[in-house]
Amino acid sequence: MGDRPVIIVTGAGRGIGAAIAIKAAEAGYDVVINYAGNAEAAKQTSATCEAAGAKAITVQADVAKQEGVETVFKASDEAFGRLDAVVTNAGITGVSSKLVDADPEMIERVIDLNVTGALLTAREGAARMMTSRGGKGGNIVNLSSASVWIGSPNDFVWYATSKGSIDVLTLGLSRELAGEGIRVNAVAPGLIDTEIHASAGIPDRIARLGSSVPIGRAGTAEEVADAVLYLMSEQASYVTGTVLKVAGGR
Repeated sequence: MGDRPVIIVTGAGRGIGAAIAIKAAEAGYDVVINYAGNAEAAKQTSATCEAAGAKAITVQADVAKQEGVETVFKASDEAFGRLDAVVTNAGITGVSSKLVDADPEMIERVIDLNVTGALLTAREGAARMMTSRGGKGGNIVNLSSASVWIGSPNDFVWYATSKGSIDVLTLGLSRELAGEGIRVNAVAPGLIDTEIHASAGIPDRIARLGSSVPIGRAGTAEEVADAVLYLMSEQASYVTGTVLKVAGGR
């Protein structure tokens, strides 16, 4: 077991997940980078983490399924032998539309990854970090969304629904694990400039909506990552069960 703390970040090949992995590496963590399919992006994230002085591994797995989650945690166990933090970042929006026009199979996939995947990932992380089971405590940070209080009408009502579940997970699990040395919090990003908008079929979304944010612009993945690192830090030692908005006033 090394001296550096270890963090698992799901969906860390690019976007917000990659920014979290890199910021964690810069803060002194060794990093487990889970990704779904883009091996090249994950490799680039890993290289950036290693350039910051971290040991980093990449693990391809679909964390919507228990076997995928087990693959990630087994790889982490074998590489590092310890676990200090988990970020349940993996998530998708699906293709933008009204709910009545949305593909039911797409909706199911979003719920499977965003909700079931987060539950299963948090479950495995908790089992390793709980003091009553031999762990040393640690942090779980979930990725919520501004869509929870906006509702995302005409775009992603199903996605907003999935992220509402993340807020409930954060509240319930924080209380369940408070006596186990584990703090559980969430970050709720607003309009963030990443590739997720193009993937949803609305590549002009940032240009169209950025000026409507009270602060006057879209946010960056790095700004979200800074909030995640704060919640994992000793400066947030009395913070648990909290959803921190990073949304520019939306």
